[in-house]
Amino acid sequence: MNLLLSTGIALFAGLMMTRLFKVMRLNLPDVTAFLLAGVLVGPFALGSLGISGIGFASMDQISEVSFLSTVALGFIAFDIGNEFRLGQLKHTGKTATIIGIVQAVTATLFVDAALIALHFVLGPDVLPLPVAITLGAIASATAPAATLMVVRQYKAKGPLTDLLLPIVALDDAVGLVLFAVSFGVAQAVNGGSVNLVSIIVNPILEIVCSLLLGAAMGGILTLLEKLFYSNKNRLSMTITFVVTTIALSTIEIPLGGGVKIGFSSLLVCMMLGTMFCNLSEYSADIMQRSEQWTAPLYTVFFVLSGAQLELSVFKNPAVILIGVVFIVVRCVGKYFGSYIPSLALKLDPNVRKHLGITLFPQAGVALGMVVSAQALGEANGSVIRNIILFAVLIYELFGPLLTKQSLQKAGEIAPAHSEAENRARFTKKKKV
Repeated sequence: MNLLLSTGIALFAGLMMTRLFKVMRLNLPDVTAFLLAGVLVGPFALGSLGISGIGFASMDQISEVSFLSTVALGFIAFDIGNEFRLGQLKHTGKTATIIGIVQAVTATLFVDAALIALHFVLGPDVLPLPVAITLGAIASATAPAATLMVVRQYKAKGPLTDLLLPIVALDDAVGLVLFAVSFGVAQAVNGGSVNLVSIIVNPILEIVCSLLLGAAMGGILTLLEKLFYSNKNRLSMTITFVVTTIALSTIEIPLGGGVKIGFSSLLVCMMLGTMFCNLSEYSADIMQRSEQWTAPLYTVFFVLSGAQLELSVFKNPAVILIGVVFIVVRCVGKYFGSYIPSLALKLDPNVRKHLGITLFPQAGVALGMVVSAQALGEANGSVIRNIILFAVLIYELFGPLLTKQSLQKAGEIAPAHSEAENRARFTKKKKV
């Protein structure tokens, strides 16, 4: 009961925080409001009061409802799959692929160079070399959830938006490969030997098998949708398949010799959405209905993400210093990693100037990589976790706002109307 009550209060706090933002005319994205509400109900604020059911008292309590975040992330990936319609890919596919790869690799190289240099300045006791290399790989990851929510909230449309979402989707696959290679090198530096299976074989298997599983589930879903005559039932079937696909993506199949078949839930659900949107004649209507159903789920996802942000990382000056370098250099890498290929491809100046800024947010995928990084040992894993938590805190609070401002400057978000104007428009529409 306490967990259900805490989750209900978390959802309520997220919604009320957006209302407070409107009243105070802060003009910030809803994502930021949800994250701040999460911090409020987390272990470092209301949760610390020890009042049963009022906030989350510990990280363990949050982890008990973390399956909601997993499900929400799956639906976010499914929605992003909608951006891979063949009609759109004819115009943006090649460009998105080039920029997606270049910006991820550039961010990794920039952060690697900066942190390796900082390793020699601070010493191996403060910043071990394996930690610096691993953090460089994590720098490639971008948060698809925050980007999608901002695009949805403000109904952004235009060439920048059309290019942004496919790049964010591709970023997951590129990030997996970069992390596998860099992490393999970090393990070798940490005292182990170079393992080609973990560096090359397993990541490739994970990507290929994820795409195959998503394609198979998407094909089956499309066939089953034809058995129903009501879009309400088709929506229920779609939700069923997304949840089932998320569950299947947690399976690991060992093949021996260190080789295993694993799945990325993000890639699997993206492929599920891509297949469904390209094969099903009902996909446009179903995706529109899905947005209404998933709205509260996304709210819980971001509130829980905010509750998991550990404010205690601010106590360590070394973490703050390394975190600041990581944040700044990663942003520079993302910006120029997208600007230079955009310039070479002769894209619109608005796209060139603002695309890199929309790629700043970072959260779920990066935190998933942190879990894998614990294999470097407790001490190194702890350093990586604290730095990424610090970076995620900053990125998640300011990244959505920067994304919104960039889309506005690119002319892809319509000018905001006052609340009075919106109410008048609604009243007029209702009378008509």
